[in-house]
Amino acid sequence: MHPVTRRARELRSQATDAERHLWRHLRRRQLKGCRFRRQHPIGSYIVDFACLEAHLVVELDGGQHAEAVRYDRRRDAFLRQAGFRVLRYWNHEVFQELEAVLMDIARYLPG
Repeated sequence: MHPVTRRARELRSQATDAERHLWRHLRRRQLKGCRFRRQHPIGSYIVDFACLEAHLVVELDGGQHAEAVRYDRRRDAFLRQAGFRVLRYWNHEVFQELEAVLMDIARYLPG
């Protein structure tokens, strides 16, 4: 198994509370009938959520991402170059403004 695939599997089993909360609303084509994957490898990166048919990546950021700004910029540039739109939300937004987050994600989905 490829190391990135192995790491993606590990991350799926170690999801944050915010990731689990959002996943409950993205899985099983609940949002506009689109299929999302979680902890999905794209190139050498692993994204929190991806809708391949919409070329959309959704990332959740907690406090640790404040220190990872440079890494996130490189990663987002790679993903954009690969044809993906990258949406980022803070963990607290998922808990406090879930409907707004879901409505925002839905704007970028077909249908």
